[in-house]
Amino acid sequence: MSRTIQPQPGIMEIALYQGGASVIDGVSDVVKLSSNENPAGPCDAAKRAVERAVHQLHRYPNTDHASLRKAIGEVHGINPEQIICGVGSDEIITFLCQAYAGVGDEVIYTEHGFSMYKISARAAGATAVEVAEHERTVDVDAILAAATDKTRLVFIANPANPTGTMIGGNEAARLAAGLPENCLLVLDGAYAEYVEGFDGGKALVEARNNVVMTRTFSKLYGLGGLRIGWGYAPREVIDVLNRVRGPFNLSEVQMAAAEAAVRDTDYAKKCRLENTRLRAWLAEALAELGVSSDTSCANFILARFHDQAEAEACDDFLKTHGILVRRVAGYKLPHCLRITVGDEASCRRVAHTIAKFKEGLE
Repeated sequence: MSRTIQPQPGIMEIALYQGGASVIDGVSDVVKLSSNENPAGPCDAAKRAVERAVHQLHRYPNTDHASLRKAIGEVHGINPEQIICGVGSDEIITFLCQAYAGVGDEVIYTEHGFSMYKISARAAGATAVEVAEHERTVDVDAILAAATDKTRLVFIANPANPTGTMIGGNEAARLAAGLPENCLLVLDGAYAEYVEGFDGGKALVEARNNVVMTRTFSKLYGLGGLRIGWGYAPREVIDVLNRVRGPFNLSEVQMAAAEAAVRDTDYAKKCRLENTRLRAWLAEALAELGVSSDTSCANFILARFHDQAEAEACDDFLKTHGILVRRVAGYKLPHCLRITVGDEASCRRVAHTIAKFKEGLE
């Protein structure tokens, strides 16, 4: 008698994550604006660090990430002992769900929130609870109303992906204060570096015992191909997460590149300022074409069209001109396209092409 081997409950409910497309069949000159990558790439210091690190590929990496945590701590003014590093901030999200949520527990995420929150919650056996947003922005009151004694984690991205919107520090603090005692608030700061003067939730982590901040080197620092992230949390939370973290989850190449990148604050500032300039230009150019967007605090624009049909037709038209953007119907925004802020030539090219698309509709 045969028996079918079954995965844990919740696993087969997970929809596979879909990354941004990077190729168009038959097109060689592709402008990729689908994955929110830094068009300038990593700083020269990070490149040199990688070149040096490859000579030690036969050696196991250190297990405590001490040098990288020290660099992050010095740059951000935080205690290295309260930092954990992972394979992108995605792995920190996975650790949190693995350590704090399971069968019978609930994990809250918002209507247009990053899909990995739901995936990681279900992988841990927990119930993923979706909460409505208000005009594509996190609604604190809605989250507090949805939280129960079963809620263990609340995930919000601030700024958010794919909307680009964010809530202020007072609202984040109100959310943290209003959650059940046995619940952690996780502030995903993947795009925090794009907001001038924003600490990503650092002060809130230090003021409370129920807040975790996650960050990444994949966006502003241009290291998406190496997958490096980190989290900042109360010591007792870090102690728990390190118990589920694999001992060699980051290579020396990853750590060396990240340390060099975080210390090059001049390059980070240059990239942030250039993104701010071109983001404003692109948003205004699209608005003049009748394509609206919320004020973005990240490195992309969420362009809103009249309906799903128009958004998809525009996407198809862009592809015929070698431009890749991101459809976001999977985030319940079928009438929108997420467009990464590329370099100046890319921004002008996408605006010009959308103008041609609009002319064809007239």
